[in-house]
Amino acid sequence: MSRAFVFPGQGAQTIGMGKELAEAYPAARAVFDEVDEALGESLSSLIWEGEQEELTLTQNAQPALMATSLAAMRALEAEGIGIDAASMVAGHSLGEYSALAAAGALSLADCARLLRTRGEAMQKAVPVGEGAMAAILGLDLEAVREVAEGAAQGEVCQAANDNDPGQVVVSGHKAAVERAVELAKEKGAKRAMLLPVSAPFHCALMQPAADVMAEALAAVEIKAPAVPVVANVRAEAVSDPDEIRTLLVEQVTGSVRWRESVLYMAAQGVTEVWEIGAGKALSGMIRRIDRSVACRNLGTPGDVTAAKDALNG
Repeated sequence: MSRAFVFPGQGAQTIGMGKELAEAYPAARAVFDEVDEALGESLSSLIWEGEQEELTLTQNAQPALMATSLAAMRALEAEGIGIDAASMVAGHSLGEYSALAAAGALSLADCARLLRTRGEAMQKAVPVGEGAMAAILGLDLEAVREVAEGAAQGEVCQAANDNDPGQVVVSGHKAAVERAVELAKEKGAKRAMLLPVSAPFHCALMQPAADVMAEALAAVEIKAPAVPVVANVRAEAVSDPDEIRTLLVEQVTGSVRWRESVLYMAAQGVTEVWEIGAGKALSGMIRRIDRSVACRNLGTPGDVTAAKDALNG
């Protein structure tokens, strides 16, 4: 059986995530300590005892979700399950950074600082209220691209996330995205609604953030990952550090090709996916993309024990 580890993106954050792992596994606790130290603040206090609203701020949510995923990874390692239990890894948007850190391509401290920079840069790229994102359900990628094109009218409106066969997210100028919502409904979308996000991610409006990330990524060491990483913008596996660096910059303005990434992993023989960290959003998408791929969630000590028992069984 070929297995992939996948790492969640923004939206999965909840107050208290990872706390049980940190209490049960010293190695998981050490991840949060190291992230706190790298950022020069107690992000772990915010994650475990803070306000959901503050945790949801992009610059907090991104390193927090990565820390929770890596804590789950360290808990698995403490039970004798390492990265070599996977034939490849992937992550949704910021989750790609978690995947790279799990595979040893990025150090934990560098990853935390990069995600803080990425979150701040994405937030600053577009003044609040000027951009928006909307989820369109029930239309495929091609149909949504046509909708986005029709809605643009000289503004930016792009397919940002191709999540699964019935869910594509558009991103761009607020007025254009609002037009896309109406157009999508006219074209027969089951639902089309604006998302509660603070910036229009994964579209051309994020170019200032891509420039910031190009500079930040140039300054960190990226090693060859222990297992291949399926890149969001290419929907195929990469292992070359220079290529990874380039694709992480492209990822800021580029589409998250999640549906194609899952199909790629399945075509490479992956029959089981473990979602490492907070929430179960990716597992839901994967089931809608390819029902033959089994999913397991790893966010609590109980999940880790169950995974160990399943592997040893």
